[in-house]
Amino acid sequence: MDSVPSCEDGFTGLEAAIVLIAFVVVAAGFSYVVLGAGFFTTQKSQATVHTSVGQSSSTLEIVGNVYGTGSGTGAVGDTITYVNFSMGLAPGGTPIDFSKVVMVYSNASTLETLTPHDMTTTTINQPSQGGWAITEIQNPPNGDASTASPLLQPNEQFTISCEPANHIVENDLFSIEVRPSVGAAFSISRTAPAAINAVNVLY
Repeated sequence: MDSVPSCEDGFTGLEAAIVLIAFVVVAAGFSYVVLGAGFFTTQKSQATVHTSVGQSSSTLEIVGNVYGTGSGTGAVGDTITYVNFSMGLAPGGTPIDFSKVVMVYSNASTLETLTPHDMTTTTINQPSQGGWAITEIQNPPNGDASTASPLLQPNEQFTISCEPANHIVENDLFSIEVRPSVGAAFSISRTAPAAINAVNVLY
C-alpha cells in the first residue's frame, strides 16, 4: 500500500508564526523596560534640578537697616549688646520655618552658634546671652501676631534680635549667617562704629 506523501508547509508556517510572535513579545517587553527606565531617569533629573535650584538660591532678604543696641553713650569701651534686623521672603520665595533655622555669629576671633529662643510659646522676649529670638512679627497671615507661628510666609516680616556671648566692641567687623533648613544661607556682615551709642545703624 502506497504511503500518503507528507507536506510540511503548514507546520513550517505555524513555526514561523510562533517565532515571530515570540520576537514581538520580547521586543515589546524590552521596549517597555527601556522606556520605563528613561522616564524614571528623566524624573530623577528634574527632581535634581529643582532641588539644586532650591538649595542654591536664598529666599530671604533684609528689610530695612541693621541696628546695634546697648547701653552705649559714645564713650570708649562701650559695646553693642543686641543686633536687630527684619527679614522677609524674597519675591517668589517659599515659606521658611524659623524653628529650624540656625544662626551663626562670627568675627575675627569668635565663631558661635546662637541658641534659639523657645518657639513653642508665642511670648515675645529678648534673647538670652549667646542666643537669638523673634522679637516682632509684622503682617501675620491671620492678623494676630500673638498667635503667629515661626513659619515666615509671603508679605510677613520677622524682626530678629541676636545677642552674641561676647558683646561687640568698637570697629569690630562681624557676620551673622542665617541658615534655613532648605535653601542657601543668608549672610549679614556689618562693622561696629568707632563710637558706640545706645542705638547704632550698622553698615
